Formats: sequence, structure tokens, C-alpha cells
Amino acid sequence: MEGLLNDRKDLRLSISNRQVLSIALPIWVALVIPQINFITNNIFLGALGERELATAGITGVYYLVVAVAGNGLNNGLQSIISRRAGENNYAAIGRTYTQGLRLSLVFAAVGIALTYFVTPFLMTFFLHSAEVRQEAVTFLYIRVWGLPFLFFYQMSNAFLVGTNHSRYLVYGTLAETIVNVVLDYSLIKGRLGFPALGFNGAAYASIAAECTGMVVVLSCIMAIGLPKKFYIFRQIKFDPKLTMLIFRRSLPLVLQYSMSLASWLYFYTLIEHHGILGLAVSNTLRNVIGLLGVICWSFASTTNTMVSNVIGQGMENKVEPLIRRIMWLSLGCCIGIALILNLFPRAFLSIYGQDETFIQTGIPLLRMITGSLCLMSIATVWLNAVTGTGKTRANLWMEIITLVCYVVYVYLVQEKWNLGLVWAWGSEYLYWIFLGTMAMIYIRSGKWKFSR
Repeated sequence: MEGLLNDRKDLRLSISNRQVLSIALPIWVALVIPQINFITNNIFLGALGERELATAGITGVYYLVVAVAGNGLNNGLQSIISRRAGENNYAAIGRTYTQGLRLSLVFAAVGIALTYFVTPFLMTFFLHSAEVRQEAVTFLYIRVWGLPFLFFYQMSNAFLVGTNHSRYLVYGTLAETIVNVVLDYSLIKGRLGFPALGFNGAAYASIAAECTGMVVVLSCIMAIGLPKKFYIFRQIKFDPKLTMLIFRRSLPLVLQYSMSLASWLYFYTLIEHHGILGLAVSNTLRNVIGLLGVICWSFASTTNTMVSNVIGQGMENKVEPLIRRIMWLSLGCCIGIALILNLFPRAFLSIYGQDETFIQTGIPLLRMITGSLCLMSIATVWLNAVTGTGKTRANLWMEIITLVCYVVYVYLVQEKWNLGLVWAWGSEYLYWIFLGTMAMIYIRSGKWKFSR
């Protein structure tokens, strides 16, 4: 026991640029690799035709709506683990992780059931094209079976980030990407001895990739001895009190993220009403959001972890300076990537193998999106600071207020006034300004300090 205690390190984090980057950079690498998967899927599917590329936009957003429950659970779990890390409470961290794994399987089962029973009705209601509708439903019936692997993977990521082992995330995501690219190449058009499964080949490839990522991350956790350090195998018994804490902390985030992506799905279905070209171009823009977004999300996840850890150390007065430090790093990185995309928009859009009309339609939208993502780099940091304080209900109310304004805007611009795609994508400016402003006001009000 004495040797084990001596082997432990102090889990309390310092407030410095070096500490921020040491957490954020591995998370960034871990997040950017799945975005490469999305782009790879779309490149292969774009080779099948414009309709398949358009359908990939709908199925991709829908799967994110279902899968985002795991993301909410991940962030809630990460907040609790980081708080315990700030207290250097190893046993509580291991217990929290095991209860999170168990809860994630329940969330996955609910997501699968909802997809099978609800998806056909939603697609019939929202999509005008019968071909797109049928293709999307068939794809999602396959794709949703990746949820158990994805959620286990996300809970393990929360454990690694919360205990300052984020560098090991890279191995899982790298393995996931290799499998995804190889199987996309093999299954969509039938290469390397595999059958040609067309559009559905991407679904099978993604499931295999998520399973691989899960196995590799769990192997890393075992290999570096974390189960022993955190008493994981000694604490596998069901703990209803702790499970309820994780559920209460995570549920507002699950609802927040689900509503946010559901509104995005609504946005995409309105675009589909105006033709396949607009939907196909908008799907590629989702990749731009993914590429730039991983910068924002990596710093946002770092904010969640560090704010919670600092509060666990009893240093609430350091929270706002920490947030501002992370915000400027996030914004600076985002501006750099945005400039590159704006200097070479044609080079990026041409990788999807579409015609000149596609590229000309996409260039002004690309410029619009990169501006809004700079706002996102600020807003996500402040919003995840709220998550780090544990006040996840505040996150939910901010999201509800913002989404009401967002949905009204996209309906008026696309359906009522038909102002075109550039104005439609202007909704991103509204969304991030509203959300970021409310999060900033809440943190600066100090209301989160009154109950730890």
C-alpha cells in the first residue's frame, strides 16, 4: 500500500499556459481525428453522387443528436472526476468512473430504441425526397449499433482527461481513424476483397472504428496501471447515490446538447426543402465546423476540467482569470485556421470531387462560417466554465433561450422570406453571441460560488 501511495502524483492542476496546453493539445488531436473520419466518409460518399453526399448530411447530424447523450454524460462525469482530482481523492475517482460506465450502457440502449421506433416517423415528417428518406433510415438502423462502443469510449476519455492523462486519448482515436479509412475504402465500393455495400458501407466502417477506439483506450487504461491506482476493480458494485449524482449532473447537458443538435437537424431539413445542391454544400460546411470546432471543443473541455479542479482545490477566486487565459488561447488558434481556409477556400471545397457550381456556391458560405466559428471559440469556453462549476441546469436554460431565438430565425430566413444559404448560415452568429453572452454574465455574477 505504501508503494502505491508513493507512486501516485498530485492531481491538482496549476493555472498556466503550459498546463492549459498540456491538457488541450491531446484532446485536440483526439477530436480532430474523428473529424478526419467525417471528411473521409464524405469524400468516399461524394464519389457515389450528390444525393449520397446530401443524405450523409442528414444522417450525420441525426446520429450526432442520438450520440450526443454520451457527450453530455461524458462532460458531466468529467466535471465530477475533475472535482475529485482537485481534492486528490483517488478512490472517489475510480468509483465515479465505474458508475459512469454502467450508466452509459443505459443511455446507449435508449438511443438504439428511439432510433428504431422514432426515426421513420421523423424522416417522413421532415424530408420531402423519398429516396433520401429511405436511404437515411436504412443507414441509421445500422449506424446506431455503434452507440455502446462510442459511449464506453467517451466515459473512458472523461476518466483520462479528468485525471490529467489526456495524452493517451490519441492512441484510441488514431486506431479508430485507420480502421475507418480502410473500411470506408473497402466497403463502399467493394475493394480489398470486401463486398460493395454502397452508402451503408460507411455505417459498418464507422461501427468497427468506434469499437476499435474503445478497445484501444481501455487497453491503455489497463496498461498504465490506472485500475490499481484508482481501485477500479474494487468498486464495481452498483452505487445508486453516486449514479444519481452523475445522472443529475449530466441530464441537463444531455438535454442541452440534444436540443442544440435537434435544432441543427431542423436547419438541415429546411435546407433540403430548397434542393439537393444546398444540402450537399451545407454538409461539407459541417466538416469545416468540425475542423475549426475541434480547437474550440478541446479548449472548452480543458476549461471544464480545470475550472472543476481549481474549485476542488478551494481556489474559486482563480476561476475567472483561468477562463480568460483559455479563451484567448482558443480564439488565437481559431483565427489562425480561419485565415488559412479563407485564403484557400477553393482548395478545400474541391476535395469533395464536385463541379464548379458546387464550389462557387460553397465559397461565400465558407467565409461566413469561419467568422462565426471565431465567436464559437469564445462562447464554448465560457459555457464549459459553467459546466465545470457543476451548475449544469444553468447551461440548459441558456440553451433553451438561445434555441428559441435560433429556430425562429432559421424558419423566417429559409421558409418565410427565402433569403438564401448565406443568410441561413448567419444563424450561427446569433447562436454563439446569445449563448456566450449569457454564460459570461453568469460566471461574472458569481452565483455559482454559493454551493459547491
